[in-house]
Amino acid sequence: MFVLNIINYTLLGLFGLLYLYQFIFTIVALVKRPPKLTGEAPLKKYAIMVCGRNEGNVIGDLINCIKNQTYPYDHLKIFVMADNCTDNTAQVARDAGAVVYERNNQQVIGKSYALEELLGHIKEEYPDEFDGFFVFDADNILKTDYIEKMHLTLAAGNDMATSYRNSKNYGSSWVTAAHGLWFLRESRYLNEARYTMGCSCAISGTGYVFKKEVLDEFEGNWPFHFMTEDVQFSVYRVLHGKKIGYCAEAEFYDEQPLTLRQSCIQRKRWAKGNLQVFWHYKKELIKGFFKGNFSCYDMLLAAIPAFILTALSMLCAIVSCIVNLCTHPSVMGALFSIIMTIGSLYGGAFAMGLVALITEWDRIAAKNYQKIMYLFSFPLFMLTYLPLVFIAMFSKASWEPIPHTESVQQLKEKGAMHVKDY
Repeated sequence: MFVLNIINYTLLGLFGLLYLYQFIFTIVALVKRPPKLTGEAPLKKYAIMVCGRNEGNVIGDLINCIKNQTYPYDHLKIFVMADNCTDNTAQVARDAGAVVYERNNQQVIGKSYALEELLGHIKEEYPDEFDGFFVFDADNILKTDYIEKMHLTLAAGNDMATSYRNSKNYGSSWVTAAHGLWFLRESRYLNEARYTMGCSCAISGTGYVFKKEVLDEFEGNWPFHFMTEDVQFSVYRVLHGKKIGYCAEAEFYDEQPLTLRQSCIQRKRWAKGNLQVFWHYKKELIKGFFKGNFSCYDMLLAAIPAFILTALSMLCAIVSCIVNLCTHPSVMGALFSIIMTIGSLYGGAFAMGLVALITEWDRIAAKNYQKIMYLFSFPLFMLTYLPLVFIAMFSKASWEPIPHTESVQQLKEKGAMHVKDY
């Protein structure tokens, strides 16, 4: 048991050492904010790209948000790829004014393949018409100045940028709140800190823009087809000596999974995709780090789930408990060991969530009691990652759609959104 304890403490120490830089990121984000965007920039034309599967309930909200932007709508064009839809997604998008394509392919499934096909249509039918490309999910909604702020971010010298990710249904369940709090932390304490310190940021699924020149670098239309194509894209940029910028003032909302089952399906896919990225790019990222590119180290740690080390530590604690039970007449030692392990994991996640909750309090679209109550369930949600990572390690990659059903009107009726923002 002594050996198991040594292994456990070593794993915990290694975890702390590897991710110490994220604690530094937190300090940087607390003491220094990025400068406010000011001035004007020459107008550019942007293609707005949206891929969705059975998103008829929500896609109209996104298109209306785009139409109501402070950025001139005559410099925007909305393209929708209705991907293997069995509902009215395509018709809703057409009626709202989007250019719509329909894709029916059950062999290659997933957002990345839909995006590749959509880009192919745009290149063929609108050659050289657009200066940049936005990527959104159908369930997203945008603050009215979102595109204007992102445009200024590109004009400031970035050829690609991501944005502040909030949740439109934060207060709908403890699961939606946990997802929402995690993304708030990611925006403020990872991407904002990265940008402030001159490192590359990482895109997270949706809510980003890139110039045409970035697209021209690709071989083909969209070469990123791992389960987490966003992480793969971010790593690609870093390995090619490029950076992804960040705009804290450009805020968008997306819909989080309502149930734990939906969340587990989604997060297992993320874990599998991160492992794909890690195994494919690990050597290049390690080489890049030793050549002085810190973003390579950051992306390496982002690609391999931190929960692997945590899960191994938990496994050691469980084995230690079993050994203790077999060799001692009392169960107190075993119980103490496992309580301490779980307690330390809960406490670390709670502290992480608490910092994000306090600083982002006013930006969370939920009732005050929900914000407080769901903080205590956030660490429990994070602990559910442990089995998901192990399942992802030994399971086949698969893609399953997560339903989005909460429209803006429904959320307003529940008092779950800041109505003034839309």
